[in-house]
Amino acid sequence: MNINSILFILTLGSLMAAVDTTIVLLALPTITSSLHTDLLSSIWVLLAYMIVISVLSTQAGRIGDLFGKGKIYNLGFVIFTAASALCGISTNIDMLIIFRIIQAIGGAMLVANSSSIVADVFPPDRRGKAYGITSLGWNIGALVGIVLGGVLTTFLGWQYIFYINVPIGIAAVILGIMNIKDINKINTKLDIPGAILLGISLGLISLSLMFIAASGISTDSVIELILGIVLIPFFLLNEIRSKYPIINLKVFKIRLLTYSILANFLQAIGGLSLSFLLIMYLQGVRGLSPLDSSLLLTPGYVIASILAPFMGKVADRGKPGVVAGIGLIFIFITLILYFFLLTPITDYYLIVGISAITGIGSAMFWPSNSTAIMFYAPKEYYGSVSGLSRTLGNIGTILSYVLSIVVATLSIPRNVAFEIFIGTTTLNGDVSATFVNGLHFAFLISSIIIVVAMIFSFMSGKTKESVTK
Repeated sequence: MNINSILFILTLGSLMAAVDTTIVLLALPTITSSLHTDLLSSIWVLLAYMIVISVLSTQAGRIGDLFGKGKIYNLGFVIFTAASALCGISTNIDMLIIFRIIQAIGGAMLVANSSSIVADVFPPDRRGKAYGITSLGWNIGALVGIVLGGVLTTFLGWQYIFYINVPIGIAAVILGIMNIKDINKINTKLDIPGAILLGISLGLISLSLMFIAASGISTDSVIELILGIVLIPFFLLNEIRSKYPIINLKVFKIRLLTYSILANFLQAIGGLSLSFLLIMYLQGVRGLSPLDSSLLLTPGYVIASILAPFMGKVADRGKPGVVAGIGLIFIFITLILYFFLLTPITDYYLIVGISAITGIGSAMFWPSNSTAIMFYAPKEYYGSVSGLSRTLGNIGTILSYVLSIVVATLSIPRNVAFEIFIGTTTLNGDVSATFVNGLHFAFLISSIIIVVAMIFSFMSGKTKESVTK
């Protein structure tokens, strides 16, 4: 078993799953025209993937615990790759959305089992560096997806944003079967009622939030949200009574694990909304294309890519919560700088400089937070805890999207905010200034969320301290 090969395959899987979260963003207008549909229909090519990843990540991690993380991970790559090819040959929007859902099922199997495989293969004092490397895939994947989607759509056609996954996926499947083996497989059973309750609850909550962001508050979306929330206590009651729960609620008695998971969830809301808000600013106020907007933010992600493995090594020294907390301080600083300095004519060099600070914060937070979570997780629940962490992170991503759109609609019509987000509309004059003021409010809200995440991160302690599992 070559651990370097395993690390490469895991990073590749995280990268591909993350890239396909956003790679369709720039292609949406082209897909809409090519498949003779409307924008509100084609946006579900993006949203369906995000929702399914959110709903299935916890279950996919639990299945990895049961049947073998390596086996489920490799199967996820097979499903993801096959679905990518099917997406490329889609002839109508319904086919494309269905195949994206199948692709997301494979993606959930990849991201939910990645962290737990690292925990199985690497000793505790080397996990931080490993998480630093694998986190590169997920953390830069979203931006790479935007850039790559623009390039492929412009020069080859929208189908190639999916075809590009096929040769990479085939190679990854072969390497995965050769190198990733099942370790610490748990002899237990599936919690079918729990899986159904959790799936319906997360599905309703995610779906309602997406509809609220896209179309505003309606009776149907409010009912869906309430029903999704009401199902949560029933799910928890099932988990308490179940002999083989999806999520062993006893893990939340491990206080430091709970703090680390909450920090991850809150950072996803506050930190990722920063990217959404900046892209809306660059496209809607400054008139840049989606591709140019993402390229302007690329230096920050490059810095994060370079620093993350080194920051992971620092986390391995025994204080991952502190390292992650300091990373959140950097992200908080960027939000405050945007709050005070962002105007309709802010110099692009200043934006690039601030994004570099964001890159430093991201490089410190992600590998350190993953190290803390998996250190405190009981070994028999590596898969489910990894899946839970990813599920909450994905829900945080959805909430960050909702936050961005909702705040934007405080100053401009909802349909205009939606078109700004995908890069088909720009603002002028006084409307631009009003919109920027709205962004200032969003940056302030995000900074408050990051402060709370920072507190939880610092409270998560040191991995060298004695922990009762």
